[in-house]
Amino acid sequence: MATQQKPRRRPAVPKKGRGPSASSAAELLLEIGVEELPYQFIVPALASLKESAERLFNTQRLTVQAVRTMGTPRRLAIVIDGLVTRQTSVTKEAMGPSKAVAFDQSGQPTKAALGFAAGQGVAVQDLQVRPTPKGEYLFAVKREEGRATAAVLRDTLPQLVSGLAFPKAMKWNETGLRFARPIRWVMALYGGSVLPIEVAGIKASNQTKGHRVLGGGKWVSIRDAASYISTLERQGVIVDPQRRRTLIEEQIAAICHESGFQLNTDEALLDQAVYSTEQPISVIGSFKDAYLDVPEEILITSMKEHQGFFSLRQNKTGKLAAHFIAVANNRVKDMSLIREGNERVLAARLADAKFFFDEDRKVTLEERGEKLTGVTFHQKLGTMAQKQARIRKLAAFIAARLVNGRDELRQVCDRAAALSKADLLTGIVGEFPELQGVMGGEYALHDGESMGVAQAIREQYLPKAIEGELPKTVAGHVLSLADRLDTIASFFHVGMVPTGSEDPFALRRHATAIVRIVLEGKFQIDLRPCIDHAMDIVSNDGFKGVQDLEQQGRRRITEFVFERVRHYVRIVHGLRDDVIDSVLKLAYDKPVGLVDLVEKMNALEAVTRKPEFDPLIVGFKRAHRLVEKEQWERQPVDAARFQHPSESGLHQAVAQEGAKMGFALSMGDYHEALNALVGLRPVIDAFFEAVMVNADDKAIRSNRLSLLKEVDELFMSFADFSQVVVEGR
Repeated sequence: MATQQKPRRRPAVPKKGRGPSASSAAELLLEIGVEELPYQFIVPALASLKESAERLFNTQRLTVQAVRTMGTPRRLAIVIDGLVTRQTSVTKEAMGPSKAVAFDQSGQPTKAALGFAAGQGVAVQDLQVRPTPKGEYLFAVKREEGRATAAVLRDTLPQLVSGLAFPKAMKWNETGLRFARPIRWVMALYGGSVLPIEVAGIKASNQTKGHRVLGGGKWVSIRDAASYISTLERQGVIVDPQRRRTLIEEQIAAICHESGFQLNTDEALLDQAVYSTEQPISVIGSFKDAYLDVPEEILITSMKEHQGFFSLRQNKTGKLAAHFIAVANNRVKDMSLIREGNERVLAARLADAKFFFDEDRKVTLEERGEKLTGVTFHQKLGTMAQKQARIRKLAAFIAARLVNGRDELRQVCDRAAALSKADLLTGIVGEFPELQGVMGGEYALHDGESMGVAQAIREQYLPKAIEGELPKTVAGHVLSLADRLDTIASFFHVGMVPTGSEDPFALRRHATAIVRIVLEGKFQIDLRPCIDHAMDIVSNDGFKGVQDLEQQGRRRITEFVFERVRHYVRIVHGLRDDVIDSVLKLAYDKPVGLVDLVEKMNALEAVTRKPEFDPLIVGFKRAHRLVEKEQWERQPVDAARFQHPSESGLHQAVAQEGAKMGFALSMGDYHEALNALVGLRPVIDAFFEAVMVNADDKAIRSNRLSLLKEVDELFMSFADFSQVVVEGR
């Protein structure tokens, strides 16, 4: 057996910022050619490709200078700059059995040593004995030489491609590979040479295809990333998405400048244009002025959802113009042909929309509402008619608890809730589900309802996204709150609760909307009775609930909402987790006023920056641990049992600062309330320096614990300060 050797030195690691030399690195270019991908798939696929490639290089000990991706509907490409030509060599060590177990009395290796050596792939005589804190143990030391990068890539790139996941995937040949669309070619170049890999039965080459029309579908040869970009551009393909975005923006700006119209900005539509084209060409078109009599939301949605067209507005009035901008994927000599084709298609769509709009207005929302009994909300939760009725009851309950919940507000909320879901049965909403609520408000006005009722119906689904626009009216806020609380209470009632990343009914989004509505709307409302009432209404509808969830329902839903509060204040206010937890921990069994909770958090976060705060918390935690350990119940403090001035000083200070704090809390002045607590620091420190709490005399010990219980309860009346982390501890 070999004698113990000094550990081998590890290879030098290049300093940060320095890449491999030009002679030891090369460029990798990989392109996956496909049938046209849905535009929504491309951005996630490129992000996944980049992330997977970086993870691959890290795992395979391959250093790189930069990773960039490019893509169009027909190709996903990745370029790796400065990829080393050989893996980093590595020395691996593994600890085995102890020396006492590995060798018998005559010094011969036992089965334990032989098995360890075989498992590590080394000869038993090459094992090393090293001292450890537990004694002498066997170590296997192996040096794994780095392989050539080209060889590593041949083994791993096919898995990189096949590992890409899509919302929907398909199999199209005998290899069984699942991909969003059939793969038609693979181009793989490393250092200018073709990597002989195979994906989905297709062998890689140095060739790609240009634009179907502008490039004639011809094969072209590529040398490297630079020639890839320039060659494809000559073949009608702008492969860099950012260049396509810039080009589209410039084209639209030029059209608007020339025509005198103003773009109806839509970032999602711009993304669609970028990732639906390889050679974007923007053209302006028009439609009949008569269609402007249809609500603009219908026109805009029809242009966007059916055709991917940008809508335009009049510069002076801001009203919708009878024009649009289409982004085509082809350049022809006579662009009027493309414009006229788009106009014909849009005219048919707008004619359909106008027909639906005209027909919808022949039946009132109230009449439609009577037919909601035939529309299912969820198989376990009845019909939309039942949901609408629950929302109506809950909206009345919420409106009555608002400071400005006067009769007029309650009447508006009641009427709006009674009509809130009727537009689900209209032709327009059937064609454009994203217009639910919007069309309800439009038809409500047509039916003679008040502007307040119409606006509340229109705003009931706001915010539609996590950072989306909030309702502008109080009635709109109330209706949105009622709808979302009912949805959460309903699904919790039947046990359909989000778990992990699974949230099929978007309950987290609904809870986030509740948090935003209350906090950003500054609604001083206790959510606890609202949650209780929502649960009672669902239960009274006769749906079979899950027993344990019924019993814990309020707590479970409160926790669920608090999780979104935690996320919101962490992101929006940048608050510390311990500060958030300290306030929320004591809020579960108290009135749930989110505005007050967040104001408390902000005040506590501010006071933690004071130099005297950390010493104060150290003193509090000492008091808290003592009464918690003893499970001490509150008892009157007997001043006659004080043996040191520090005891009476603490007793008086708690009374004085407690009175200040109580008044400040009643006024909602949380900063002043915390200042009262900070004022206790000197007397708490003096108390612990002067006396021993666990005195031999039981009566004195009990009196001191009661005094500390007063301190503990005073702090806990604001927040659970035991959750606050002291710097350096």
